[in-house]
Amino acid sequence: MPEKVTDAAIRSAKPTEKLQKLFYEEGLFLLVTPSGGKWWRFKYRLEGKEKLLSLGVYPAVGLKEARQKRDDAKEMLAKGIDPSAHKQAVKAAAKTVSSEESLSFEAVAREWHAKKTTALSPGHRKKILSRLEKQLFPFIGEIPLSRLASTDILSAVRHAEDRGVIETAHRLAQLAGQVCRYARLVGYAKYDVASGLVEALPAVKTEHHAAITDPAEVGCLLRAIDGYQGDISTIYALKIMPYVFVRSGELRAAEWVEIDFENALWTIPAGRMKMKRPHVVPLARQVVSLFEDLEAVKGSGPFVFPSMISASRCISDMGLLNALRRMGYGRGVATIHGFRTTASTLLNERGYRPDVIEAQLSHGEGNKIRAAYNRAEYLPERRAMMQEYADYLDGLREQSA
Repeated sequence: MPEKVTDAAIRSAKPTEKLQKLFYEEGLFLLVTPSGGKWWRFKYRLEGKEKLLSLGVYPAVGLKEARQKRDDAKEMLAKGIDPSAHKQAVKAAAKTVSSEESLSFEAVAREWHAKKTTALSPGHRKKILSRLEKQLFPFIGEIPLSRLASTDILSAVRHAEDRGVIETAHRLAQLAGQVCRYARLVGYAKYDVASGLVEALPAVKTEHHAAITDPAEVGCLLRAIDGYQGDISTIYALKIMPYVFVRSGELRAAEWVEIDFENALWTIPAGRMKMKRPHVVPLARQVVSLFEDLEAVKGSGPFVFPSMISASRCISDMGLLNALRRMGYGRGVATIHGFRTTASTLLNERGYRPDVIEAQLSHGEGNKIRAAYNRAEYLPERRAMMQEYADYLDGLREQSA
């Protein structure tokens, strides 16, 4: 066994052409390099393998401190912990904390803006950046994302509320929500601290169903829906809603017996329709696939979108609306009914026949004979329109990525 080295020998050790190992006791030794460096090492065995742990550089770490570090490592070994792996984990955690502390809301928001708004018009992109720079960055821009709280964002947004511009406050909350969702999805943050923030703001006074009609923003909404995490019925209802143009109650209370998978048709009974007559919805391939996926998950209950509380009830309208709000879309920005407005606007802009659009929206028809004729006559044209519109929506979603 090598003779135990003394403190005096450690101080006086001189470098040679080869590495020197000055052993102390119980695996602790000093490694002296040809260049004159003196490194404390702890040699140990774990699971039959010999390992080394670096304990620091002499004289910054003296003999007494080196012994203490060795003893700490031996305690870990007694508990089945590899001290080398533990040291690496501590370093990695410290590095992560340092990185998170340097990752401010402004830094992430600028990255989000650069990557996620490219499909928007230059003017719209400039307006979004201006809102960030003038109304959010001055208040929360320097806060590290790891320490950003919902109260910080709410305080910033309320500067707009205090000026009486409630709709602007909602837009700022939505904007902060988009940044925070992006941060969560790319791994910069564990949580979306802006979730549900708009619920703390006064309602926007509006006499119409707010709807998103800008194609680029529609794509962003679809991607937000794709990233929404919640009840499975709510998730699929939100995914299907943009493609079918129906009212909330007509979708929420849908039953499996109404869905004709073979012919890709959904027939809504008269009792659930506002106009009190049956309504046929041609289903695009994407919608059929979503219904099939949901059927596989939800089982044999009568409702397509059963409530979490009871399978004998469908989901509520408030549940869908709250999901939109949690995604950051305030009352003055989007509503569930607004999906019908979105479809009507975009289809008219794309040149589809108004009569065909109105028929698919199941809007009133004064002449009952003509109404019945239109439902039959327009069906092939409506089927083609529904598939083309579904493909168009998918394109908008991809462009917003």
